[in-house]
Amino acid sequence: MSRSPVRRLRTALGGVLAAGALALPLALSAAPAQAASTPDWLHVQGNKIVDASGKEVWLTGVNWFGFNADERIFHGLWSADMRTLTKGIADRGMNVVRVPISTELLLEWKAGTFSKPNVNEFANPELAGLNSLQIFEKWLAMCEEYGLKVFLDVHSAEADNSGHVHPVWWKGSITTEDVYEGWEWAATRWKTNDTMIGADIKNEPHGTQGSTERAKWDGSTDKDNFKHFAETASRKILAINPNWLVFVEGIEVYPKEGVSWTSTGLTDYHNMWWGGNLRGVRDFPIDLGANQDQLVYSPHDYGPLVHLQPWFKGDFDRTSLERDVWDPNWLYLHKENTAPLLIGEWGGFMDGGPNEKWMLALRDLITDRRLSHTFWVLNPNSGDTGGLLGYDWATWDEEKYALLKPALWQDGGKFVGLDHDVPLGGVGSTTGKSLSQVNGGGPTASPTPSVTPSATPSVTPSVTPSVTPSATPSVTPSATPSATASPAVGTCAVTYTASSWSSGLSGSVRLTNTGTTLTSWNLTFTAPAGVSVTQGWGGTWSQSGTTVTVTNAAWNGNLAAGGTADIGFNASHAGTAGTPTGFALNGAACTVG
Repeated sequence: MSRSPVRRLRTALGGVLAAGALALPLALSAAPAQAASTPDWLHVQGNKIVDASGKEVWLTGVNWFGFNADERIFHGLWSADMRTLTKGIADRGMNVVRVPISTELLLEWKAGTFSKPNVNEFANPELAGLNSLQIFEKWLAMCEEYGLKVFLDVHSAEADNSGHVHPVWWKGSITTEDVYEGWEWAATRWKTNDTMIGADIKNEPHGTQGSTERAKWDGSTDKDNFKHFAETASRKILAINPNWLVFVEGIEVYPKEGVSWTSTGLTDYHNMWWGGNLRGVRDFPIDLGANQDQLVYSPHDYGPLVHLQPWFKGDFDRTSLERDVWDPNWLYLHKENTAPLLIGEWGGFMDGGPNEKWMLALRDLITDRRLSHTFWVLNPNSGDTGGLLGYDWATWDEEKYALLKPALWQDGGKFVGLDHDVPLGGVGSTTGKSLSQVNGGGPTASPTPSVTPSATPSVTPSVTPSVTPSATPSVTPSATPSATASPAVGTCAVTYTASSWSSGLSGSVRLTNTGTTLTSWNLTFTAPAGVSVTQGWGGTWSQSGTTVTVTNAAWNGNLAAGGTADIGFNASHAGTAGTPTGFALNGAACTVG
């Protein structure tokens, strides 16, 4: 469904300077390689993204817009320091940044034509005198320094704050061939720089059956067939740089069985968010030939404050969303092991109501299924979602960040980056780890925390989530379950970390089985007085008085000796949050580190 023309790209007050055309000299040969001792290129195995050694990785990141807009530069640099913002992203656990850009800007960069960037050089002394491409590449170097990875998203044809509203990838003087040319230039320029890991071919192609121009998905080579365009662009990119991941979004509508694309019937199509409809993949999958293992599908999903879709009317929850919306439109690709998913945009305002209910439901799906994603958005000036930062471009929205945090890759209380050599946050980071510290160097090292979801059913999509939906509070008062679920009693070690705000907290628990192999488990602990668990992930949670119990989910019940499971919860609290005590696994006391 359509969204407000000012969606997400409203310029902050005082944020725009008139940008006169300015030609600045720049050597346009390929950017120098920024070689690391271990290559960080990624590829695909089934529904997982893996590193060069085949170990699974989890892309958990954020969007930062501005290069796609009139300003042709990250928004916020009119007041904030780029290095401070970039390090903040890494320190808070986001390991990849999706950067919206325009075809028009890529072609300008290729031609060496630049507009004066809207940068406060007092706040950004490192950027003094640099043009937009030099600033972007300075930022890439910062990302390498802090263990961050990056991929580009052609957000629109023209450099325009509202360019995403246009339904297709060509517009005005920008042709489909121009889009190919821009991507080929980018693939060539950053071919040897493994900080840049991929290309999101085109943001949110859309249009309904009544639109003059709209994106369709079929087996034709028609100009408006997004499947053909995305496949062609991806092949051109991968012919130059076969190490990049290519991210292919969905469209808006797809005809029901037996209906032709020529139909204008209002009820003849399945409707979805812009970029969110991947039903066509089942009938017409993207074919990249020898480079098929670089393909990631990338739907977008939003809540009722962006648009009151039909599925939000009435009493929706995670079960209904998964069954009626996510499964048929894109989640089936993950469940049937067809390809990985990266949810390129999701996020919104913390309204304490339906929008937050949707956000929690999708966050739990992402966490339980370990779906890659990039949260929308860092910017505060996103008209219908807000951002992780306040309008001072310095203060973080701690409540929204606490909602996001469980969906960020964590291991042993630290965030995991996608660089094998540099920990997320940079050398000496106290909050992050490098990929080698988690995946190791040997062939038997665990790709993610040792307990991960088992392979999902190859054919039959499940419609019942393994964790109680968070759309309504998943913790209901009940008697503490007995430990009869497991035939063996284990011992355990627990690492507990938490972040809190005035009336709430988000707690993370890393559970390590130090006993014999378990086929199922439950963990109990005593919550501090006044702490009430409101929902949890990684298992089924309940609370009776101060006793909290979590029983394993379907995918992490097998807990080998030495195996680990990462679980967590959100809670409200009165006064100080305190720290849980008395952790026990199947009745056996745990050590707490």
